[in-house]
This record gives sequence, structure tokens and C-alpha cells, in this order.
Amino acid sequence: MKKVLITGGAGFIGYHLSKRLASQGVELTLADNFFRGKRNPDFEALLQLPNVKLIEGDLTKPEAWDALGTGYDEVYHLVGINGTKLFYSIPHEVLRIGLSTTMNALEWFRSKNGKPDAKILYTSSNEAYASGFDLGIIEIPTPETAPLIISDTYNSRWSYGGQKLIGELFFIHYAKAYNLRMAIVRPHNFYGPRAGYDHVVPELVARISAKEEPFTIFGADDTRSFCYIDDAVEAIQTVMESKKTDNGTYHIGTNVETKIGDLVEKMFELMQWHPTETVQKNSPEGSVKRRLPSVEKIKTDTGWEAKVNLEEGLRRTIDWYLANPKPAEK
Repeated sequence: MKKVLITGGAGFIGYHLSKRLASQGVELTLADNFFRGKRNPDFEALLQLPNVKLIEGDLTKPEAWDALGTGYDEVYHLVGINGTKLFYSIPHEVLRIGLSTTMNALEWFRSKNGKPDAKILYTSSNEAYASGFDLGIIEIPTPETAPLIISDTYNSRWSYGGQKLIGELFFIHYAKAYNLRMAIVRPHNFYGPRAGYDHVVPELVARISAKEEPFTIFGADDTRSFCYIDDAVEAIQTVMESKKTDNGTYHIGTNVETKIGDLVEKMFELMQWHPTETVQKNSPEGSVKRRLPSVEKIKTDTGWEAKVNLEEGLRRTIDWYLANPKPAEK
């Protein structure tokens, strides 16, 4: 039986990837300290499966990795602090946790995992190149060869992108130095059930449910490439399992560019309510105007491409959030 480790297994991507892999019968170990991930009913149900084990621990500490055991065939390193609000409120922790866990992951993988043909995968982010849009040097659609850049080190927004940029360097050069099998993926606006309550789609579900009047739309002309989580975790697994992707970097997303204003209108339609008045405001400082990845490389090398269209993905997501509204603040 294949033995797999997922760090950050209780998070959004981690949970959905775990659910997918568990259904395929792998021996699955999840590591998390629940800084962001939640032990909600969905996650508890996952832990009841006989082939799934949870180890709680702070992976910023090297000794926590010793508790995970050894001999893993595949290691998905997903751990990190995501969420734009947190980039601004605790940038020092975004940096500390992102970089220390990545350093520890690579040291443990090369020196203690003990499986010669094992592979480790790093989830980077489009934020690693996003501030290059400010300087007009990022093309649309954006290829994997785009320059990674931080335009302003004093802007807390780039704490996340900065540590992902450095994380990519660590993976690339550890792999070269120690002859490791690795791959890097850059997610682009994954959405779906159980994504927390601070991202654009969950926030819109809550505000539309509350029938906010007038309804404010932030950055209506900004664009994103929304990728449904089931497609996303299939892509991540595909990159992990292909030998052709070894030591490569892959964008994961769709080739459809959607305006935020159009996203909002689609959600009004699906939720069968429309405000009498809408107000448009600028997106938050540091937000990127356009985002559309080139996904030709992953299609060419693995055959993967997204299948779930935006309307269907939104329908599934809305249904989940209506059934699981944000808990009241204690």
C-alpha cells in the first residue's frame, strides 16, 4: 500500500486532497496543528476511515517531524498561512511559519524519510509573481517562466508571496544538491466547499444570504481564474504521480478569465436574489487587476485540464455554505 503524508491536512486543499487519496486506498497520514484548519464534521468523518491517521504537531519545530515516522512514498507539503487578511495582520507569522516548515520538510525528507524513490511536492502560489503586475512585466496568460518578484518589501501583502518565492528556491536547490524528486505547483484561485469564510466566494454567499442593501462590489473589473477544488486536487495528485513532472513547476487553474463583477452577478442568479442597488468600490490596496495562468504546460506533460465550469462549481459551493454558515463569534 502506498504511504502518503500531507502537511496542512486539515486545511482547505489538504482536506479535499486527503479525501480523494483516502478513497483510493492509500495509507494516509495527516499533519496539522489547527492554526487554520478546523475539526469540523467533514474532517472528523475523514478521520474515521481506517487508512487515515492524524498527527497533531507544530511543524515549525524540527522535532515535530520525528513524530511523523518515515518511509513515505509521497509527501505533499501544503502547510502555511493563507488568507489576505492575515497577510496584513500577522505578516511576521506568515513568513516564520512558511519558511521554517519548508526548511524542516526538506531536511527531514532528505535525511530521515529513508525512501530512495520518494517524491515531495510544494504548493507555492501565484502570489510569488503577482506583484510583478505592478511593474508591467507579467504577461497574460502567465507562464511558469514569469519572473518571481516582490515589488515592495514594506507592503505586508507580499509576506505570503515572498515566503513562497523563497520556498520555491529551497525546493529547487535542495533537489539539485541532494538529487531529490520534487515538484512545485502554483494554485490559482481555488474555491469550493470548506474553504473557510474569508475568501471571496464564501464572503459573497454570506452577504447575499443577508440580502445586503446596497450591495458593495469590490474590484468589479478585476479578473481571476477560478478553479474548483475537485479539479485542483486531481491536478496536484497528477503532478505528484507523473515522473515527467519531476523537478518541474506547474500552474494549476483554468484558462477562463472571469471579472469579479460577473462572478457576483452569477451568484445573484444562482441564489435567486438581486439587490435593488449595487455600489462599486476599488479592490484592497495591493490587489492584482488581472490573473490568468497559462495551463498549457500541465496539459502537455500530464493531460490534465479543469472539467468543472464556474456555474456548476459555484452551485456546489453555495449549497455547502448555505448548509454550513459561519459559526457565531464567541
